[in-house]
Amino acid sequence: MLGAIVIMGVSGSGKSTLGTALARALDCRFLEGDAFHSAAAVEKMQAGQPLDDDDRWPWLDRLGDALAETVERDDAAVAACSALRRRYRERLAERTAGKIRFILLDGDPVLLKGRLRDRRDHFMPPRLLASQIATLEPPGADEQAITLPAGEPITALCAAAMDWLGRGRTD
Repeated sequence: MLGAIVIMGVSGSGKSTLGTALARALDCRFLEGDAFHSAAAVEKMQAGQPLDDDDRWPWLDRLGDALAETVERDDAAVAACSALRRRYRERLAERTAGKIRFILLDGDPVLLKGRLRDRRDHFMPPRLLASQIATLEPPGADEQAITLPAGEPITALCAAAMDWLGRGRTD
């Protein structure tokens, strides 16, 4: 069983881009974590206010439940989710009965800020990037996780993820 794979990191790191490519390579469903936010949480972020744990728990539960249902039905699912703190990843792991792995996209703040500035049709303002970077707790050695450089081409990132997952190269 492949289980759930969560592409994690701060805004602008390329979670959705890699998640879409990886789901295509694995022939499984992609879940966009942003789609699981409440309208109130989206409004809060649009206003430039970082989310707190009270905003995040219901969102993580909705996403975790959707991952669990998809994995139960289809054997695999890929999601994009910031999962910035260890306790958020633990919450997702609880919802998926531990059938979960994480891929952290780690990037230079200058690169990320540029991506956010150039991005259209997204509710996350660039001014919240610093709070996300400050919140990020990289996965520990005891977590099922790998860190990849956000600045690499998507084909290289997808190939590295497929290798790590034991699924071979995509090119």
